[in-house]
Amino acid sequence: MARRETPEINAGSMADIAFLLLIFFLVTTTMNVDSGISKKLSEKPPADYVPPVIKEKNIFEVNINRNNELLVEGERMDVKQLKEAAVKFIDNGGGDGKLVDGVSTGPCDYCEGEKSIASSDHPNKAIISVQSDRGTDYGTYIIVQNELLSAYTELRNKLSQKRHGKSYTQLEKEYKDNKTNTKLKEEVEAIKSAYPQIISDAEPTSAN
Repeated sequence: MARRETPEINAGSMADIAFLLLIFFLVTTTMNVDSGISKKLSEKPPADYVPPVIKEKNIFEVNINRNNELLVEGERMDVKQLKEAAVKFIDNGGGDGKLVDGVSTGPCDYCEGEKSIASSDHPNKAIISVQSDRGTDYGTYIIVQNELLSAYTELRNKLSQKRHGKSYTQLEKEYKDNKTNTKLKEEVEAIKSAYPQIISDAEPTSAN
């Protein structure tokens, strides 16, 4: 009786299939990318640059010490209260309309703040100065920055809702989906100009 040979499986095609599957998964797989806070670093000024004189009342000082404690305008504050305090400062609109060096300080006809003469003149003059310590936790710094950005978002959403019947977030999304629409572009830029994000990072203090 003749001995039956065991048939062999051609593994060459299997290697080709595995290679094609590997390429498929590499092309179609998406990877999560951690997003941070969008910050534009200021350029180094020229040697003959003379910084403008800024009124003290137009500066909102936020300090984070090495113990991750928050001090706003020299007073201790819970981070949950920071957004509300920032909104109050930015939207104060206390300018009297007088010209200073040829530039008007107000009044702000869309601001809904207290119009206090002791606080900021106008949203485009309201500067938020953030100073941390080299010993401050990065997470705490991010939380503080997020609260400040949320203050601007709230004010922009409110003004956009009043002018256009929709939030600034929605308005911006519509523009991103249709960047050829000049009307949407003008509306987005007008809201951004009304409440420009002016957040300055001061040189961190050194922990001992």
